Amino acid sequence: MNARHAAISIDLDEVHHYAAIHGIDLPGARHAVYDIALSRIQEFCDANSLRCTLFAVGADMARKRNASGLRAMAEAGHEIANHSLDHRYDLTRLGRAEQRRQVETASMVLERATGHRPRGFRAPGYLVTDQLLEVVAASGALYDSSVFPCPAYYAAKAGVVGAMRLLGRRSASIVDDPRVLLAPTAPYRIGTPYQRPGDGLLELPIQVTPGLRLPVIGTSLILAGQRGALALARRVAHGAFVNLELHGIDFLDAWDGLKQLAPNQRDLWVPVARKLAVLNRVVETLKQRGFGFERLCTSAQRLA
Repeated sequence: MNARHAAISIDLDEVHHYAAIHGIDLPGARHAVYDIALSRIQEFCDANSLRCTLFAVGADMARKRNASGLRAMAEAGHEIANHSLDHRYDLTRLGRAEQRRQVETASMVLERATGHRPRGFRAPGYLVTDQLLEVVAASGALYDSSVFPCPAYYAAKAGVVGAMRLLGRRSASIVDDPRVLLAPTAPYRIGTPYQRPGDGLLELPIQVTPGLRLPVIGTSLILAGQRGALALARRVAHGAFVNLELHGIDFLDAWDGLKQLAPNQRDLWVPVARKLAVLNRVVETLKQRGFGFERLCTSAQRLA
C-alpha cells in the first residue's frame, strides 16, 4: 500500500458562474463544462489510471444531458460530491434555513441523478462559516473540502473584487474572513471557530505549499507552465496527503466558444493540449514520489 496519498477533485462550475464573477454577459457556451469538458476529464483520468471526485451543482441536473453525463461518470467509478444547489457565492450570508435547503436539496438532486448520495461538500468560492459547516455536518456529510488558507489567492481575489467596484462593475464573488489564512493546511477536524482544530466535521483543505502557502490548484499550475507546475508539485510532495483541486474550466480553452470570457479569465488562452500536458506531468511527478491516487471519500474514510 502507498504511504502517501493524493486526491484530485474537480469543481464542475459552469461558465456562467465565471461570467458572474467578472460581471459580464456571456450569451454563448453556457454548458461547455458538461458538453465538452466532462469527456476530457474522463479521458484525463483514464490516461492516468485514476478516479477523481466531482463537485457538482445541483441545479445543473435540471438539464437531462448534464444529469446523464454525471451518472456516466459515477458509473465509471468517480465520486460525485455536493457543490450546493445554486452555487451562490453569498451562501455564507444566507439564513440557516436557506443554507440547509442549498445543501440538502443538492444532495437529494444529485442522488436522484447518479444513484449515489454525496458524502462530501465544497462551498462555492471556498467560503464557509461555522454556521454553514454545522449545516453541512447535520446533512450527514462525511467531510468538507472548502477551506483554502492561501494568502496569495486571498489577496488576488480581494484586489479583483475591489478593482471592479472602482470601475462600477459588480462581481458575484465575495471576500472571505481573513482568519481563514490561519487555518491548518493539513486535514483536521473542525473546531469553533472553524479555523481551529477540534472534534467536528473532517476538513480536507485545498492544497497549498508549505511555508508561503502558495496555491496548488489547477489555475496556478496551468499558468505556472511546465517548470513552475513541477516546482509546486515537488514542494507539496514532501507531505503525506495532497488535495489537488481543479475546475471543469481547466479542461477548456478560448477556442471552445469562450473567447468572450478569456480576457477576464486568462488561463483560457492556454490551449487545452498544453493544460493537459501540465496536469499529466504533475500527476506523474506525484506518482514518482510514491503517491497513490484515491477519491476524497476514500481519503476521508482513511483519515477519520
